[in-house]
Amino acid sequence: MAPEDTAPEDLTPADPTQEDPAKRHTDPFDAGARGLLRQPGAVWATAGASVVAFMGIGLVDPILPSIAQGLRATPGQVSLLFTSYFLITAVAMLLTGFVSSRIGGRRTLLLGLAFVVVFAGLAGTSHSVAQLVGFRAGWGLGNALFVSTALAVIVGAAAGGSAAAILLYESALGLGMACGPLLGALLGNLSWRYPFFGTATLMAIGFLCITVFLREQPKPARRTSLLDPLRALGHGGLASVAVSAFFYNYTFFTVLAFTPFVLNMTPYRSGAVFFAWGALLAVFSVLVAPRLQERLGSLKVLGGSLVLLGADVAVLGFGGHTTAVVCTILSGALIGVNNTVYTELALGVSDAPRPVASAGYNFVRWFAAAAAPYFAPKIEEWTGSVRVPFVVAAVTAVAGALVVFVRREALDDEAEKLVTRHAAQDSVSVFAER
Repeated sequence: MAPEDTAPEDLTPADPTQEDPAKRHTDPFDAGARGLLRQPGAVWATAGASVVAFMGIGLVDPILPSIAQGLRATPGQVSLLFTSYFLITAVAMLLTGFVSSRIGGRRTLLLGLAFVVVFAGLAGTSHSVAQLVGFRAGWGLGNALFVSTALAVIVGAAAGGSAAAILLYESALGLGMACGPLLGALLGNLSWRYPFFGTATLMAIGFLCITVFLREQPKPARRTSLLDPLRALGHGGLASVAVSAFFYNYTFFTVLAFTPFVLNMTPYRSGAVFFAWGALLAVFSVLVAPRLQERLGSLKVLGGSLVLLGADVAVLGFGGHTTAVVCTILSGALIGVNNTVYTELALGVSDAPRPVASAGYNFVRWFAAAAAPYFAPKIEEWTGSVRVPFVVAAVTAVAGALVVFVRREALDDEAEKLVTRHAAQDSVSVFAER
């Protein structure tokens, strides 16, 4: 860097009434926003494939009733599509760091994409619920290898610091969650099999993009063991975030997996509802959550959003059809806020390497994503009331907030360190870009 670039007048404002440029540089949201669009091709290729990976989560939402009708299955049987998917995803989180630290991030991404292409294609050929559930399990394995590694790759390769990387990752999540139900509705209106074939095709394109644009990432100096993610959970802050996220994810996936049966709409209408839900999720995760965190702090935002989500889900269960549609869509905004805060806390609350912390955190929370689709219809069967599953989901959202409240002193210290670290990282990144 030239000497004149580091002159004192560049770092200290001459006029005290003017805004200090250094303060602008240490604003994590502004730094992330400026760096969000200026990314290398490898980051865009990984983010694009991530969009399709997240599309696979909500893809089956609008076609769940169609699948049940086509395969002559009950809602409880069809909901196992989510259970098998996320159960395998949770367990596979222990494998992601083990695999990527040995074969490299690029090969791990390609391996995960290959699994998704194969098993999504096979899912479209299923002739029974058992086959479809089994193929979704293989899909979940590929998704775990890809999604966990993609986050680490984006954080490591993105320009603009960690704030920009997390915003980009959350953008991919939100866009995928919004477009998944839309694609499922458009293709599923022709046949429930077509969305699976469509996903396989898109992931094959993602495979080619990763192959072309992403170079091999440096392997970590130390190989990750299968137990490292579990050891990382020995950190009180990360364990608290994971337990809170466990309760939250039960609520999240009750909305995602059980609500389509309650709404009982055509694929087009259901797809439109969940597209609006996903659009709010994307906007609030990327644009609103960082602003709220900046003004109120991460823990206040998270606790308040969880309580509001619990209230929203309770109203969803007890209201009429129109109320249920509105509350389903509005829940996307609260889920978007929660996703961003949880991701940042999980990645920065402990001193564990980010891929290891992410694997341990996801290992815990994805078990709730597997449990909710199974237990929600079972609870309806046991109680004879469609309202009770939503009452349980409302309680788990509040339980997540209680964990944050009880552990607030420890998490406050860690959250403050997180803000400081991100500000410093983003200040260095922006200063370097100058």
